[in-house]
Amino acid sequence: MAMSEKMSREEAGRLGGKQTSKSHGKEFYQEIGKKGGSSTAKGHNAEFYQEIGRRGGMTTSQSKNKEFYQRIGKKGGQTTSKTHDKSFYQKIGAKGGSSSR
Repeated sequence: MAMSEKMSREEAGRLGGKQTSKSHGKEFYQEIGKKGGSSTAKGHNAEFYQEIGRRGGMTTSQSKNKEFYQRIGKKGGQTTSKTHDKSFYQKIGAKGGSSSR
């Protein structure tokens, strides 16, 4: 970029982000993410999170196929099985079996 040309806001942000990532580690990003999440939680209620979850789910469903959902379901099930015993599955099975659809 020539010296006489102004840098766009997008370009400046990209360059700043690259520089920040070079000088800060994973812990820095974890900490600012935690602060941002806490700040967002203070300013929003459950309906806000339900709405952004619904929007994200709709967007994902439009771009992903059945195999994607099978893969993440299996992965989640394997992770859950590492931390829960048989009684957990009996309890959630009873809840699911008694729900009205």
